[in-house]
Amino acid sequence: MTTSLAAALAALELGHLEPKTDELAGMAPPSTEALDQTTTAIWSDLFATLLNTSLERDIEELGWGLVNLFHRAASKKHATIDRLTDEIRLLIAEQDGSEVSSTDLEDKIELAKKIEEAATCYEHMRDTAASHYMRETGRSWVPSTGNRISLGVTSAIIDGQAFLRTRRERIRDASTPVGTPVIFAGGRLTFASDEDMKTFGDNLLRTLKAVRERVADMYLVHGGDMKGVERIAASWAEQNGVQQVRFGLDRKLGDRAGFRRNEQMLSLKPRYVIAFQGNGVTERLVIDAKKAGIRVVDRRGPLGTPPAAHDPAR
Repeated sequence: MTTSLAAALAALELGHLEPKTDELAGMAPPSTEALDQTTTAIWSDLFATLLNTSLERDIEELGWGLVNLFHRAASKKHATIDRLTDEIRLLIAEQDGSEVSSTDLEDKIELAKKIEEAATCYEHMRDTAASHYMRETGRSWVPSTGNRISLGVTSAIIDGQAFLRTRRERIRDASTPVGTPVIFAGGRLTFASDEDMKTFGDNLLRTLKAVRERVADMYLVHGGDMKGVERIAASWAEQNGVQQVRFGLDRKLGDRAGFRRNEQMLSLKPRYVIAFQGNGVTERLVIDAKKAGIRVVDRRGPLGTPPAAHDPAR
């Protein structure tokens, strides 16, 4: 038989229980400075202990998990807000002008605001931890499923209709990058020496910087391969505040998956396709982009240089 404690914990895990509104009244969320300091302290204490020990090899995995801890906490809050949003919509439809119904609606809205404040705090801690993760590993942190989105605060919401409308607009805006798409493609490469690797990396970053100078509002579209050159591009984008759209492979399509992803990326009508050395899927992306009249920044030559620079026929 399930105990009352076990039942309570199960309900909390599903996000069905939340504090009453009056329990949260007058309580402000922690400041962003406090969240930054706390997250940094957790990270520093944990990984300072692991460095130069037999556990050092686990730093990347543990770092990913620490960021994911805050990400999951925020996700649970948003799941609760989605449920409250449905309840608010129902209360709006059932408004009869009575004080009781108006109070119920106001309480639900206030509770949703408080929970979204909490979600924003967890997102901030996640993003702070993700910055540490990138500095430690050289990789952008991405969740195993879904997107990494920060919605911001909700203090401007003043009534039920505004809450529903604003939340819909903010979810759409956060999920949809604003600007001009630029596709980046490249595979997993090996190099003969550290010097060659550095030269390639310099050429890659120089190319990205040059494209951004031409397309100031660019957002980067790529396949999200965190073990190939796309990892470098993703880290550059995060460090420079450039939004990213990742198109994963649909494994159900088998050998067709990569080509289907090409079609999806090109459907965004990008300004440029930046292509570094890759496999046949990358080659097809370049061919299809040129057919569509999309300018290709071709860096498939040695160490990330234009192929034409090494063409003996020219």
